Amino acid sequence: MTAPTPDRIVDIAIGYMGAKQLFAASRIGLFPALADGPRTAAELAETTGVSERMVRILADAMNGKGLLDRVDGKYSLADDSAAFLAGSGDTDLAPFLTFLNDISYGHWLQFDKSVDTTTPGELQMDEARWGTFMAGVMRYNALHAAMLARGFDFTPYKSMLDLGGLSPEFALGALRANAELTVKFVFAPDFEQAIVDAVAAAGFADRASVEPAPTETAAPGGDHDIVMVNHVIHRFTAEQNQAILANARAAASDGATLLLLDFFLDDDERQRAIDGLHAGEYFVIDGTVVYPEAEVRGWLAATGWAAREVIALPGSPRVLVAHAI
Repeated sequence: MTAPTPDRIVDIAIGYMGAKQLFAASRIGLFPALADGPRTAAELAETTGVSERMVRILADAMNGKGLLDRVDGKYSLADDSAAFLAGSGDTDLAPFLTFLNDISYGHWLQFDKSVDTTTPGELQMDEARWGTFMAGVMRYNALHAAMLARGFDFTPYKSMLDLGGLSPEFALGALRANAELTVKFVFAPDFEQAIVDAVAAAGFADRASVEPAPTETAAPGGDHDIVMVNHVIHRFTAEQNQAILANARAAASDGATLLLLDFFLDDDERQRAIDGLHAGEYFVIDGTVVYPEAEVRGWLAATGWAAREVIALPGSPRVLVAHAI
């Protein structure tokens, strides 16, 4: 037998070092500085306005993590950093990294207290921090929406209900994929104008309607053949979630598809890491819950849905796909 090595333990233990250097590299514009091609540390220092010594530290760290390539002393973007960090792709994750650095990281410094007391950290927010918070969360949602558009075929459907989400990007991706689809958004009243504006900006005002209603009590009705409930269940109690899913079923035709997107705790031999980590993130930030998938499946069965499959989205939550019975 091969003797155990400490690599995995050390990688986890020093993970915060890589995270903080990624946040700093994004903040100083290291990745956009490479968008036009390879550069040396000296050239990157001149572009970013940071000392060559610090640029070298950051660039080498990102090279070690695989986000930058290095040939003959020149750094260049790896495919994933070019797509998501250089400012030229469809989903630039820089606002999400700013949120993690400025908001989330500080809350994780309170995690020991959360573990000992089962209470979330203190969310001390002003207007500027709320701006950072919402920009980061919405950009992370946009990533999830892009991954869903890659991983799920929306073309067979005609009428969608988007119930209770935080971002219109999921439904906008479906509208882009299917020219015959219409969407009814039923979001909390505070989100109404943002949804209207986003739909109009995307050019889909003639194929979408917006009906504001509190998510936990909304009864949208209708006869939709696909329903999306994205990033909803972690924000509500078990009882509220059953009511939400029952109202979603009442608005769906027989055989309709439900896309229930969120992070889940599973019962597999190896927990999917990103879901387990977000269970801690959601709790320390504001006390919200990443539920066990088995419990969620019970809610589905109790409200007229039959679970069909689970789709794991890259760098994103999972989608529990069900159909109406």
